[in-house]
Amino acid sequence: SLYLINRYGGMLYNNQFNGNENLSTNDHLRLASTFHGLHTISTQLAPGGPSTDGIEVLQTDTFRLECFETLTGVKFYVVADRTSIHLDTFLKNVYELYSDYVLKNPFYEIDQPIRCELFDEQLATLVNQSRVDRRT
Repeated sequence: SLYLINRYGGMLYNNQFNGNENLSTNDHLRLASTFHGLHTISTQLAPGGPSTDGIEVLQTDTFRLECFETLTGVKFYVVADRTSIHLDTFLKNVYELYSDYVLKNPFYEIDQPIRCELFDEQLATLVNQSRVDRRT
């Protein structure tokens, strides 16, 4: 699953790629806001004093979560199988798509939910390519 969260903790976008999850829209909103809160708290609890990084990688026995935060505070995070690799590269590629297809869209308003067909199409292509790369 992929989530984009604005700097205030509002969910801009989410997408499930495996199709196995039966989460409601409210569940996704809760997950996004919970991660935002944990990310914010983790910046204050970092060893060596306050940090600006927050949570970047969270690995458990059942899943792997990776986060990429932009300079404007938008957080891109993905929840994947624990054996997934190169998620950091995947998130940076998603950021490039976000920059090209969302931010350059004259009808998109900053900090509002993303509704852009071209972004969805390009993201689906990226996900399919990432699955092929993972198998090789």
